Amino acid sequence: MSALLTADWFQLDSYYRKFDLYNMVWSMDEGLGNMIVSGAPYGGPIAVVRDRKQFVRIMTTAKPVITIYNGVGNIISKILWNNGVLVHMGWSDGEQLLCVQESGDVLIYDMFGAYQKTFSMGQEARDTKVCKAQLFSNPHGIGLAVMTTTNRMFLVSNVSEPKVRPVPDVPRANEPITCWCVLSTGLRSSAVIGFLVCRDKEVYRCQLGESRPLLMRPEISNAYTQILTIVPSQNGRHIALFTDSGILWIGSSEFKSKYCEIDTGYIKQPKELVWCGSQAIIGHWDDTMCIYGFNGTTVSYPYDGPFHLIPEMDCVRIISEMTHELVQKVPVVVEKIFRINSTAPGSYLVEASKQFQRRSHRADEYIRLVKPDLASAVQDCVDAAAFEFCPDVQKLLARAAQFGKGFLSDAVLTEHYVRTCRWLRVLNAVRDPRVAVPLTYLQVQNLGERILLDRLIWRRLHCLAGHIASYLQLKDGQTRVLSHWACYKVTQPHLDNESAAREIGEKLRNIPGISYSTIAMKAAEKGRKTLAIKILEYETRSKLQVPLLLALGEGPTALLKATASGDTDLVYIVLLHLKEKMGKHEFELTIRSFPLAHALYIKYCASHNREALRQVFVQEDEFAGQAASHIRDALEPPSPGSAEASLLSARECYRKGKNDLGVSICEEARKLCKQQSSLQETYGESFVGLSLQDTVKKLLNQGEVKLADKLRSEYKMPDRRYWWLRILTLAERDEWAQLETFSKSKKSPVGYEPFVDACLKYGKNDEALNYLPKCRDDIKVKYYVKAEFYEEAAQVAFDQKDESALFFVQNKCPVRESTKHAKIQALLDQLSTKK
Repeated sequence: MSALLTADWFQLDSYYRKFDLYNMVWSMDEGLGNMIVSGAPYGGPIAVVRDRKQFVRIMTTAKPVITIYNGVGNIISKILWNNGVLVHMGWSDGEQLLCVQESGDVLIYDMFGAYQKTFSMGQEARDTKVCKAQLFSNPHGIGLAVMTTTNRMFLVSNVSEPKVRPVPDVPRANEPITCWCVLSTGLRSSAVIGFLVCRDKEVYRCQLGESRPLLMRPEISNAYTQILTIVPSQNGRHIALFTDSGILWIGSSEFKSKYCEIDTGYIKQPKELVWCGSQAIIGHWDDTMCIYGFNGTTVSYPYDGPFHLIPEMDCVRIISEMTHELVQKVPVVVEKIFRINSTAPGSYLVEASKQFQRRSHRADEYIRLVKPDLASAVQDCVDAAAFEFCPDVQKLLARAAQFGKGFLSDAVLTEHYVRTCRWLRVLNAVRDPRVAVPLTYLQVQNLGERILLDRLIWRRLHCLAGHIASYLQLKDGQTRVLSHWACYKVTQPHLDNESAAREIGEKLRNIPGISYSTIAMKAAEKGRKTLAIKILEYETRSKLQVPLLLALGEGPTALLKATASGDTDLVYIVLLHLKEKMGKHEFELTIRSFPLAHALYIKYCASHNREALRQVFVQEDEFAGQAASHIRDALEPPSPGSAEASLLSARECYRKGKNDLGVSICEEARKLCKQQSSLQETYGESFVGLSLQDTVKKLLNQGEVKLADKLRSEYKMPDRRYWWLRILTLAERDEWAQLETFSKSKKSPVGYEPFVDACLKYGKNDEALNYLPKCRDDIKVKYYVKAEFYEEAAQVAFDQKDESALFFVQNKCPVRESTKHAKIQALLDQLSTKK
């Protein structure tokens, strides 16, 4: 299996792999070799336009058409280019297509070809014409750098907030420049952005904030006359140069360290030269792709037709007419597990899992090998699964991690496993050819879940975005889809309130998690109070609806919504707000119309001001409420005497309300309280406030059986409850002889199973034998088995002629009990013979 998993690996200074992502389905009027291709990072869309520098027969309109495809070659949109000369295409971090014109204007489109906006690289760029442009990633976002026909250089560090800044000119600015690139290093707070410009053998560093360029001196041993291509790594720490003598020089971006010089065997300039991560270079010559490592190793792949390279942060995507492939460094954890003859703990754990699936005893041998490092092995398997694209390999590794996790008790590792499995399901969903966003695990972690969701929304994949938002438990995931549209709608003054509210409600009705209160708040800010109230009718979350209604001065409506929601906390918020804003009489009249609000106000008074509550009940002749308040006083007495007085008051209130049951209960409670006071004085322990059951149980625990019987008879405690209490207390007190005597006193109203359970609970299996024969026939076998009397259980099953029960006993009997197994089998044989 490992050999198959490593079949697409190849070795440079470390292992790399190349595998297919999709089979391309695109159909072009012209071949891919005649096209300029620009792929968005993070598995984004691919923009294709005919290269105007190549002379080909035009089959359709003479005007260029920019076609935007997804990852499998399905057309997303087309843009008929009616503007100036197109110099460069690229993508922003918001997956917007940036088209740089010769005039220095940058036109921005979304992936569906809708024009967004334009910004300019300045008047000087317009006057001198842009001849070259590059988009680059930096800590501020996606930047744009341009070079004019006069070798003047300008850049913006973030295309979302374009601010054009000039870069120092190179010496002899009128002489032609052979190649250039943009180098960005450092973090956001200390980012350094500049140009690396090559003229023949000279390399200049033109940096923002400096007055003059700095001449760099790369140590190139082989003879050359020109540097044809210069490419920085994604992190800005390394540089690759390609000279006209076919030498690829790789070193640090300060040119202080040289890693290697590689003779590529090609003299002409490569069509594309890109970094694969930060430790390998990929070159594109005609129909051959060459991959170079820092140690000078080279691996070549021939192609049958044209192809293009799309660099990513941790890999390179390869687009050809037939396939969409990916080249990346094999992650360390994957290499440790699947490398041939690997002895890493993760590798052993995977093998143990395989053997376990085959039901082989060798699983135990492998798990013993990995036992000391089991936690790290599980961690490696989980991490390796995250890096895999193939669902079968993901399952293999996840199954191994699950198997190893069964031997551990590590909450952090379990959480990591669950989180990774969730992300794998999400990644598999977005990698599906119907979505065609081939993100790696590192890329999606770098993007974050919110941006991933935004990218699906930009593609109008609202259903998938909603499922992912729900699966990843993003509370505000779906709200971002239509909230901006609705907020804009309510600001349009020409729309009447009724139609605007109806349109918003119909559009957003089935979208989970939409905050209508946010939209209503926006309407309220614009002075459209009526529209805000109408929109709030669609809000299903009362916690968002009610506060805004209160802010809009709709107190009674807010109370209605709060009570309809059943959210008591929300009702309390409205009640306290109304009590503060309204007069006492108006407040009482308002809440009487809402039974729930009135009841909650009474409950509030009961917790915070019981005397005020009693006054409310007296005013309303609510005798049951008055009695209930006295009973609450009785439950929290300063002394037993005051509890009896409270119960007497409650009894009188029930009598006035003609509630005979209440009178009877209060009288019995008073008598019990009086008896508890006497018991408390006698035994010196707390009895007052206990229930009848707890009082009887406490007496039984102290051995006062006669007194407990007296209370049981006086207050008519059910026999079943009393027997349960006796059984439990006798078992707790370890009085097994008394328990047997009690069982024989009369027929048990609870059966004899509780006696057996009590014995087994305290490990008295032999005592259980006294009660097992008296258990009900339908469960007698199970109780014998529960007590581990397998021979007796088998005999009972045999006597009952119940073959299924005999099989049950046989399955439960331990394997080591061979004698018992033989007897059970003999009984089974006898029973079969009789049949």
